[in-house]
Amino acid sequence: MAGSTFGTRFTITTWGESHGEAMGVVIDGCPAGLSLQPDDIQAFLDRRKPGQSKFSTARQESDRAEILSGIFEGRTTGAPISIIVKNKNQLAKDYDKIKDCYRPGHADYTYDRKYGFRDYRGGGRSSGRETIGRVAAGAVASKILAELGIKIITYTRSIGSIIVPVSDYHYEQINENIFYMPNNRYAKKASDYLEDSIKRNDSAGGTIECIVTGMPSGIGEPVFHKLDAALSSAIMSIGAVKGVEIGDGFDASFTSGSKNNDTFCIENEQIIKNTNHSGGILGGISDGSPLILRAAIKPTPSIPQAQKTVTIDGNETTITISGRHDPVIVPRAVVVAESMTAVTILDMLMQNMSARLDDLKDFYH
Repeated sequence: MAGSTFGTRFTITTWGESHGEAMGVVIDGCPAGLSLQPDDIQAFLDRRKPGQSKFSTARQESDRAEILSGIFEGRTTGAPISIIVKNKNQLAKDYDKIKDCYRPGHADYTYDRKYGFRDYRGGGRSSGRETIGRVAAGAVASKILAELGIKIITYTRSIGSIIVPVSDYHYEQINENIFYMPNNRYAKKASDYLEDSIKRNDSAGGTIECIVTGMPSGIGEPVFHKLDAALSSAIMSIGAVKGVEIGDGFDASFTSGSKNNDTFCIENEQIIKNTNHSGGILGGISDGSPLILRAAIKPTPSIPQAQKTVTIDGNETTITISGRHDPVIVPRAVVVAESMTAVTILDMLMQNMSARLDDLKDFYH
């Protein structure tokens, strides 16, 4: 199976299946000398692990990270970093009744068409549990970015029809509620909304917003590897994501050039923009403004409702999916989107180091 590696200079390769022995990631290209402890990675993994509330899967996993290589005396050596997280609470029998059916909204059918064989236990590689490796790598990338003064803040902007207005953002409240929303009052509304969805044996989708501050200008590789293209590719590679916006995104198509253009001015002898409709990227290159992106997350496809489908033998049937599934994916996906953003930006920063001859001269002389 190709396609499990992401990045050019800072690369990550995730491995493992939902109901296999373990999940993990191999990180290559991490600079030597970074102070790194298992707790640095655990802090990220704890944000996505299951069983955090009644609105997440009841699967109980500690998701404890073990670093197998690339670390000596608490610092990175420059060698590949291998991280493993063992699966402890697999219940493959939950899938025995539906192993020959194509679950609506899942990758069962397409995996069969591509490989002629699939791991029906939770979807194998197509499971959201694959994101464990991404999050572990994101923890490492984020720590390097912090050394450079780059900060990423990510949160749930909406769940179903419950949308937090920008005017009501309170970033200090993000970690005060189970949905990672920047407003506790709207988190309560989201809770009521999901309670109703659960009563109807249904699920909900939502949106995630990510803001990156401290970004230097000049990052991005035109023409085919623009910063926004790379970020879109990274975020869209997350299984539940169905759309990505940068800056004003689709709203830009409903306005005019005179309103959408970000005009420039001088402030404290620096060139800045008066607005940020572009989301911090012009021509595929960072402009020094905060980078803003959004991801649209689809509703959880595994719902305890009778749904029409077909079997691998081509017979029509009806299935009701039981087991342990999130009624909403969004809160646990927040740290996944943040991690893929961090990995992408770090990779682009490393690529940018050879963009100017003067920079090479300064480094080697």
